[in-house]
Amino acid sequence: MLDRLQALADRYDKLSELLCDPDVANDNKKLREYSKEQSDLQEVYDAYQEYKTVSEQLADAKTMLGEKLDDEMRELVKMEVSELSERKEQLEAQIHVLLMPKDPNDDKNVIVEIRGAAGGEEAALFAGSLYRMYTKYADAQGWRVELMEANESDLGGFKEIIFMIKGKGAYSKLKFESGAHRVQRVPETESGGRIHTSTSTVVVMPEVEDIEVEVKESDIRVDTFCSSGAGGQSVNTTKSAVRVTHVPTGIVATCQDGKSQNSNKEMALRVLRARIYEKMMQEETAKYDSERRSKVGTGDRSERIRTYNFPQSRVTDHRIGLTLHKLDQVMDGDLDEIVSALTVASQSEMVERGEYSA
Repeated sequence: MLDRLQALADRYDKLSELLCDPDVANDNKKLREYSKEQSDLQEVYDAYQEYKTVSEQLADAKTMLGEKLDDEMRELVKMEVSELSERKEQLEAQIHVLLMPKDPNDDKNVIVEIRGAAGGEEAALFAGSLYRMYTKYADAQGWRVELMEANESDLGGFKEIIFMIKGKGAYSKLKFESGAHRVQRVPETESGGRIHTSTSTVVVMPEVEDIEVEVKESDIRVDTFCSSGAGGQSVNTTKSAVRVTHVPTGIVATCQDGKSQNSNKEMALRVLRARIYEKMMQEETAKYDSERRSKVGTGDRSERIRTYNFPQSRVTDHRIGLTLHKLDQVMDGDLDEIVSALTVASQSEMVERGEYSA
């Protein structure tokens, strides 16, 4: 591991030299390429530098213990050895994670689709709660949310809502959210106070560029129609809403929340590319033996991945057996503990499958 870390540190230092080269500074392509590469190495470089410093300090402190010291000084040195040993272990664990192979989509923006599933109006209301949860989480991460399509229900929930979250690492943190989310609570539509169970589905897809999925103009059909609001009523008389159909696959994307027909078409094409890419990835994944699939983040839409129990203020992620008794905080966007646990579980799966070794 140390040899690999030193090689990465050497590359980081070399990139620093290259970025100071006038020839590189005048070449926008190389400047972007080297800057991104160095940015990708920054976290592991900083961790390695601290690791070296801590290791040196720990060695010095242990050497001091072999010298003649008074009782007070010996206790201070022992305390320092304990603290430095603990920090060294923390850094080793952090570096171990940082050296793991990255999903090529991890740094991408994401397109999120939430739909009310089983439970009618209550499922639509819960879809709205999930949308609020993810936007709160995005705000806490410093990301930006862009609404792409919303089909409101009569009571203010969402039969379907599609939005983009823009920010570095968005996919790495949200990719495990795909699946069926179950809610257990007394619905606003229930006067008898009985607890009902409803579900909403979440799909998280990385934003896809043209170069990754080519959508030819000759392969798409574009239809325009009037935008509509909750309950299906028309909200304007101009055909600004756009529906784009990818003829070879039959995949469809619509958008009506943009300011113009052109902006709606562009957003619909973004969703279309992401859906085509996801279909391609699902087909590729299906080629592998099921035993080699991770239990985390398979994207199986029929899989109930999480339960939100309001009477008990409990959230349970069924894939990793994690239960938290802080439902209010989670619904307010505090997803860090869940995201971290899912990430660790995914990394452990990689090690078990032999896809990574230090």
